[in-house]
Amino acid sequence: MPAGVMIPARNMPSMISGNGNVGGFGTSSGLTLGQPNMMEGQLHPLEMTQNTSESEIARMRDEEFDSTTKSGSENHEGASGDDQDPRPKKKRYHRHTQHQIHEMEAFFKECPHPDDKQRKELGRELGLEPLQVKFWFQNKRTQMKTQHERQENTQLRTENEKLRADNMRFREALSTASCPNCGGPTAVGQMSFDEHHLRLENARLREEIDRISAIAAKYVGKPVVNYPLLSSPMPPRPLDFGAQPGTGEMYGAGDLLRSISAPSEADKPMIIELAVAAMEELIRMAQMGEPLWMTSLDGTTSMLNEEEYIRTFPRGIGPKPTGFKCEASRETAVVIMNHINLVEILMDVHQWSTVFSGIVSKASTLDVLSTGVAGNYNGALQVMTAEFQVPSPLVPTRESYYVRYCKQHAEGTWAVVDVSLDNLRPSPTVRCRRRPSGCLIQEMPNGYSKVTWVEHVEVDDRGVHNLYKQLVSSGHAFGAKRWIATLDRQCERLASVMATNIPTGDVGVITNQDGRKSMLKLAERMVISFCAGVSASTAHTWTTLSGTGADDVRVMTRKSVDDPGRPPGIVLSAATSFWLPVSPKRVFDFLRDENSRSEWDILSNGGVVQEMAHIANGRDTGNCVSLLRSANSSQSNMLILQESCADPTASFVIYAPVDIVAMNVVLNGGDPDYVALLPSGFAILPDGTTASAGGIGDAGSAGSLLTVAFQILVDSVPTAKLSLGSVATVNNLIACTVERIKASLSCENA
Repeated sequence: MPAGVMIPARNMPSMISGNGNVGGFGTSSGLTLGQPNMMEGQLHPLEMTQNTSESEIARMRDEEFDSTTKSGSENHEGASGDDQDPRPKKKRYHRHTQHQIHEMEAFFKECPHPDDKQRKELGRELGLEPLQVKFWFQNKRTQMKTQHERQENTQLRTENEKLRADNMRFREALSTASCPNCGGPTAVGQMSFDEHHLRLENARLREEIDRISAIAAKYVGKPVVNYPLLSSPMPPRPLDFGAQPGTGEMYGAGDLLRSISAPSEADKPMIIELAVAAMEELIRMAQMGEPLWMTSLDGTTSMLNEEEYIRTFPRGIGPKPTGFKCEASRETAVVIMNHINLVEILMDVHQWSTVFSGIVSKASTLDVLSTGVAGNYNGALQVMTAEFQVPSPLVPTRESYYVRYCKQHAEGTWAVVDVSLDNLRPSPTVRCRRRPSGCLIQEMPNGYSKVTWVEHVEVDDRGVHNLYKQLVSSGHAFGAKRWIATLDRQCERLASVMATNIPTGDVGVITNQDGRKSMLKLAERMVISFCAGVSASTAHTWTTLSGTGADDVRVMTRKSVDDPGRPPGIVLSAATSFWLPVSPKRVFDFLRDENSRSEWDILSNGGVVQEMAHIANGRDTGNCVSLLRSANSSQSNMLILQESCADPTASFVIYAPVDIVAMNVVLNGGDPDYVALLPSGFAILPDGTTASAGGIGDAGSAGSLLTVAFQILVDSVPTAKLSLGSVATVNNLIACTVERIKASLSCENA
């Protein structure tokens, strides 16, 4: 029943007057009650939602009229049975005048939801009762909603037909593919990189089968028959096995994220109950001390007592699956952002994945069960999927399907909690479960906030490379410390965007406010693009080029078409990760310093690199966005945009060549979205050993895990075939860069 519909009270007298006339309800914007004054003060409104259709409103009002008529008929029957009129009673409607309808429609355009005072004033001007005005506006809103939905359905149907036609056209084109030179079937001539990779993989698998067959023959006593080779070669696949330029959708997602859809109506009550219980658990986890949380021997971290946790929280999402490891951590920090803005970032999936781009490789909101109350996110509920990453192709990403719940607990105190919905997941292959995780946010003076972050997951981490095992098992790769350190650094960056008191004395400092914002926005897109393309995300298919050790170079290709933020053509991405026996801080300082760039940057041809402009965006002097120029560069019309940022858990040095004309537009406050970027750079992590527990800022740390990643445009034609020569060139480039970095840092260390 729609909001505001009136029903008669049980002890209400008959609505039939002495002459037998009955007041009725209107069912359109031009109809209203015949005798509204007889009902006023004797009807009770029901608080309901406004989702009821126009036909349901008419049906309910007719039922109310029939019940009222029946009651009146019984009263008349008891008084004078002989005087009853056997003819059926007709409803009498009162139609508004054209003037009344015109005035109310004009008012509706300005205010579709008038309050009691406005309804009374409008009724007085038009000679109508407030109740008549109220029902007219209800009917009008329902009518407008129905028209809007009809238009939306028509538009979606048209788009669906168009997509279906495109799909059929593409299928037909694929089925009739032919050689562009002769018109016949594709020749075997040049072997594509993709086909070459498949042949190598096939040979490796055959060797493994032969080895297993030999072992089986030794124990069984007779050889195992080998699998025969296929007589016909595999048809060549399209070369593009990477992710396409983003359009806001999850392209190339893993089986988990691809198969999940919004929850059904039957599941929603259980989701709400689970979210409420998770919120209670998060608050207690954030506030309790021993014996639930035990302090480590060095006093720097808190460790969860799993036995005490099970005793304290016997309910939840069930026991830990077999083979899974528990990762639980808690961290607290004061950040330079007010609590309201923090809540908005966490509840907006686009802002959240942007701020935490180094941790979140992709995220999507599947359903919004509640948007909150009183104009804010208090009580908001969202069903989401996300993929969490470490910036290295050697660490598998963690996919999660969960509900996010936001609640205000007191004035200035908010909490946001996530909890997995594995029992609703259609796929049984679950490698990561989020027990109640999230943060408690408390308002502080001067626009600051105190954030307590709790991260509690159960995960199957057997796919992690040995090089990163120590870091992942220590909890620093995905734990609360990394989340809180990233948030702290990003809050400083956002504060620098809004800063107005820029010192003008320093050389190269950009003081133009619009230019600062545009350049920082461009650098932000560069960082997001780098982080999204360097991990082992399910959107990527990495191909290993050489060796079997940790220094393997992994490559993938992607086609860039109609993306103003990327140059068009075939882009080859290459990445490798390796260990260095020096602290993360020394590696970071070496790579970000333009004076030492010529020691590792082969493309600078050994020339001097000068900093032309920079924007500081954090407390640390290394956190800045710079514009560099290489003196010996073969391309005089190109500059280098670089962002360097560090926090206690990770640091990045990311750069991209940019056109000097486009950068002048950006520095004058122009739109940075149309500047083509192909970011390359470095991700630096501590190696996870006890000596490196201090993180990036600790100069005495034992070692570093460095990931080097390049993106190079190998062909400006998106439909071209990638040659093995291009792959070899990129492989040599990244291998030489790694060797130069190792040589320079080992000399320093010596």
